[in-house]
Amino acid sequence: MIRKGLRSLFLLSLIFVFGVLNAQILEPVKWSFSSKKLSGNEYELIFKAKIDQNWHLYSQDIPMAPPATTFTFEKSNDYELIGKVVEDTTKLIEEYDNNFDMVLKFYANEAVFKQKVKLLKKGAEVKGYLNFMCCDDKQCLPPTDVDFDFKLGDVQAASTNTVKDNENTKAEIKNADEDITGSKKSLWGFFLISFLGGLAAILTPCVFPMIPMTVSFFMKDEEHKGKGKLEALVYSLSIILIYTFIGSVLAVIAGPNIANWLSTHWLPNVLFFLIFLIFAASFFGMFEITLPHWLVNKTDQKADSSKGLLGPVFMALTLVLVSFSCTGPIVGSILVASAGGEVLKPIVGMFGFSLAFALPFGLFAFFPSLLKSMPRSGGWLNSVKVVLGFLELALGLKFLSIADQTYHWGILDREVYLAIWIVIFTLMGLYILGKIKFAHDSDVPYVSVPRLMLAIITFSFVVYMLPGMFGAPLKALAGYLPPMETHDFNFDKIVRDNVKLYSGSGGESSKNDNKEICENPKYGDILHLPHGLEGYFDYDQAVRCAKKQHKPIFIDFTGHGCVNCREMEANVWSDPRVIKRLRDNYIVLALYVDDKTKLPEKDWVKSTYDGKIKKTIGKKYADFQITKFNVNAQPFYVLMDADGNVLTAPKAYDLNVDDFVKFLDEGLKNFKEGKSIRNINK
Repeated sequence: MIRKGLRSLFLLSLIFVFGVLNAQILEPVKWSFSSKKLSGNEYELIFKAKIDQNWHLYSQDIPMAPPATTFTFEKSNDYELIGKVVEDTTKLIEEYDNNFDMVLKFYANEAVFKQKVKLLKKGAEVKGYLNFMCCDDKQCLPPTDVDFDFKLGDVQAASTNTVKDNENTKAEIKNADEDITGSKKSLWGFFLISFLGGLAAILTPCVFPMIPMTVSFFMKDEEHKGKGKLEALVYSLSIILIYTFIGSVLAVIAGPNIANWLSTHWLPNVLFFLIFLIFAASFFGMFEITLPHWLVNKTDQKADSSKGLLGPVFMALTLVLVSFSCTGPIVGSILVASAGGEVLKPIVGMFGFSLAFALPFGLFAFFPSLLKSMPRSGGWLNSVKVVLGFLELALGLKFLSIADQTYHWGILDREVYLAIWIVIFTLMGLYILGKIKFAHDSDVPYVSVPRLMLAIITFSFVVYMLPGMFGAPLKALAGYLPPMETHDFNFDKIVRDNVKLYSGSGGESSKNDNKEICENPKYGDILHLPHGLEGYFDYDQAVRCAKKQHKPIFIDFTGHGCVNCREMEANVWSDPRVIKRLRDNYIVLALYVDDKTKLPEKDWVKSTYDGKIKKTIGKKYADFQITKFNVNAQPFYVLMDADGNVLTAPKAYDLNVDDFVKFLDEGLKNFKEGKSIRNINK
């Protein structure tokens, strides 16, 4: 049973990881909710799931959660539950499930669950959420939460009770596919970064010396080399499983529901920044982050006493614990970087890290002759650790920058950020050349060729950043630097020259700029558009101006912490063809979905999606994006007229400039011809 449980856990991790490789939008289960009065003050709540063909939804009555379907009700003095949630078992299937290698109970086509409640006062509201998991014969989707809200008695609102329509329009489906494509690219990139992090972890003093020692242990029995290779393979796979399990746990704990809070609130971002500082100090040798000795010793004893293939498993766990002081900062950095509320990202990150981390142990076990070519341990290992410390220090600034932009603190503007990076990487280059030493470093009598190459790369990067202090856009770093609008130096002339270049208006550019603005933009003192564009940050203002000038509206759903948004602005918007079309043909509207600026009470809105009052700029327009377009990812671009008619399929992250130009041209053409694909006001 334990073996099956471990196999199921491992399978769940792999399902999530490899599911990303073929990412597509799948919504095979659609829920609807209704209620029925039984007698007096008793009601029956009905939860109905419509299941797509070839998919199945798991019963409540199985030994695992997930994938068991579960129901959670908010506590209230207005009602009490009568018994537990019961399910209609007339269509229940109990069969062997390939996904989990065991017999499980599930439903196909349709599932119905019911809960009886007794009202303790005249009217009551029953709130909560259900959690479910669905699979087909080849794959499973991550566990998903669905909120429900039943209004009973005198406050009953029809019988629909928060029924959410899961059907998208054609435009939204097309956009979702595009968005997933961007997400897939992002996950592949994060996988590669995590894989490189795993390779870097190998080159730390805690891990590198253990490679020949560990491999020699597996290869010591000359008569049973096959057994040694099998044990080494189990050892490597156990390392992958342990780290992937860590990512899976984080995914379950974090989940998608707190994505916005984690990625935009000042508290987690400042905390992550401090975590990176602590990790950097650890790599510099100020102190070591270690686990309790009793935990390491206990695991080591298990590895020695276990026979068969359990020994390599405990050895892998021992390696993970012993190497924590070196790998902990790297693993922590990957988990912090993935803590945007995505379910798959931490799993993918840990899988990529552990795959690289386990690679040498399995590789050298199968090809032991390669051990002879390995460089010996020495002071160079500590140098690798210190270089990683410099990188931790630089990357940690991104989290502080997000909080700074979101709350408009003004402490880390673009040139300040760049100045710190320039200093960090200059010091790193000097360290690589042996001009700076830390407490645990060995003397560097001469500069080796690898050191020289790395120093050249580092100082070249510094030289690349220097023009940024004087207003250069630095497109390659656009997603990681604060926006150009935060630059404190006076470069108005540069902006004006760019306006002339892009608009082709020569000395009349300022006049054209004035034509674009019907009234002073609200929040224009704290929010800005790139490349000298003029526009709005309030939906109603943009609509009024669009009606007055008879122009379509270009809506940019963006965010201060959106890396892809900055990349789009630097690499796509900056193209003369794009910026000319935006300036001449559209009213530009940027809606920041993560801005924390509080709105006056008259501008508050009540969400039709979750029923909550939205009191900040970010929450108001994040809700607007979700309720009107059923999308919550950024960047997200919509072309529409002043009456709310969407002119063409919205567009997500795409660095192809030609495609973006076609997108703008198609929207303008449809606007002139009176064509549209839907109306968001209906």
